[in-house]
Amino acid sequence: MIIDAWMQHPSAQFLAEPMFGSLRRWSGGRLGADGEVPVADTVKAMDAAGVRTGMLCGWWGPRGPLITNDSVSAMVTAYPDRFAGVASVDLARPVEAVRELRRCVRDLGFRALRVVPWLWNLPPDDRRYYPLYAECVELGVPFCLQVGHTGPLCPSEPGRPIPYLDTVALEFPELVIVGGHIGYPWTAEMISLATKYPNVYIDTSAYKASRYPRELADYLRGHGRRKVLFGSNHPAWPAADCLKDLPALQLDDEAAALFLHGNAERVFALPRR
Repeated sequence: MIIDAWMQHPSAQFLAEPMFGSLRRWSGGRLGADGEVPVADTVKAMDAAGVRTGMLCGWWGPRGPLITNDSVSAMVTAYPDRFAGVASVDLARPVEAVRELRRCVRDLGFRALRVVPWLWNLPPDDRRYYPLYAECVELGVPFCLQVGHTGPLCPSEPGRPIPYLDTVALEFPELVIVGGHIGYPWTAEMISLATKYPNVYIDTSAYKASRYPRELADYLRGHGRRKVLFGSNHPAWPAADCLKDLPALQLDDEAAALFLHGNAERVFALPRR
């Protein structure tokens, strides 16, 4: 019954991207630049971890798409019971970006938009994001982003939750926001925003359960049980590795069910099974 809030099936271009060199070192070869990987391999990794549904995202940066929305759509079509699409757009061209987001949601059935701020070196309160926020509200889909420091050797400042994401949540109270990668080393700031704003959530992608900061584990067990979603960041951090030490968190049955699938079902409007 697990839903993975942050996955990507890497294209050959994604795998060969030089900026992911640091991630290749950390991932123990799982991001090797060896060309195309069969989608079936990603599904097998999901099966090994008990992941029912993966929120599969595109990637778009200043030099163009690394994983296209159409390739994500093709994978969702091939495995409709296993994947849900998350769109990516060209932040440098806001009008075209809004049109692409509409296409992805209305025509391709995608469930969310993700923009990775460090790719653009632009924090989420930059004016280029604002048309997309308004469109996400109109389409009824969440806006997902990375918060916290960067794994690639790029500036981390765009991932600082306060003041940037705080400003966005204030100015777009209807926008559902999911901050991935837990916000470390500003996890306490991210927890404060998720506590302060009804529509702000955290996903745990890129971190194993054994590495969750204590304040996040306490939040999960307590009053934040409805505000945190499980994520892996597959393939760099497979879900099986991320979940290996989950019992040590000592979540009760309700908190575990919400964390592993219930919150994602609600946030991404996924069918309950």
